[in-house]
Amino acid sequence: MGPEPVIGICAVRERARWSFWDQPAHLVADSYVASVQRTGAIAVLLPVDARAPLQVLDRIDALLLIGGADVDPAIYGADLDPATEATYPERDEFEIALLRGALARSIPVLGICRGVHVINVALGGTLVQDLIDADGSHPHRKSLGSLQGSEHEVLLESGSLAADAAGEERHVVCCHHHQAIDRLGDGLMVSGRAADGAVEAVEAADGRWLLGVQWHPEANERSRLFTGLHDAATRIWRAV
Repeated sequence: MGPEPVIGICAVRERARWSFWDQPAHLVADSYVASVQRTGAIAVLLPVDARAPLQVLDRIDALLLIGGADVDPAIYGADLDPATEATYPERDEFEIALLRGALARSIPVLGICRGVHVINVALGGTLVQDLIDADGSHPHRKSLGSLQGSEHEVLLESGSLAADAAGEERHVVCCHHHQAIDRLGDGLMVSGRAADGAVEAVEAADGRWLLGVQWHPEANERSRLFTGLHDAATRIWRAV
């Protein structure tokens, strides 16, 4: 068996505590790392580095954009809504540069939760800054910091990359988000929606392996999305 593809996972810079230490750290939840490793791929963490996003792409075969903080609305030309939570413009700029560079190099990309927002914004789209029901509750974020009780069904378009990667057109998912895609980015198509109409999946209209999902497949060990990313990276790596 030949070498496995390398999948780069964008890390989050946050303050963390471990052993005797309490200081800033570059973090990725184990659920993302484990999901990549279960496919046989090599997981590599990518800390924010504004100096060298394109050089990073020369060392990976696929890119994973994970969940986290809201995207700075200034990037998509919107005023800051009071409901928008903490933003990290340096992370936004780094991930957007990576995403655009990956597309230029035909590197497969999977974006999860915040990741689908990064994909949309990087391609000229906008976001709903606070997705709420009439009673002021957040229908797609039932409990802060937990996916418990968030299960719902999404309908994926027949023949789409999203349906192929998920292995079905009616797919039960877990979510944790208070923002959503508004105006769709250039070159994207919507391939999945929730029952309330919220966009749950987008992909490249030209057929390249670019998939953004609003849900959290890393919370489901049976999810096939990471295998799809692994296989796409393997095909491209072998073709080079």
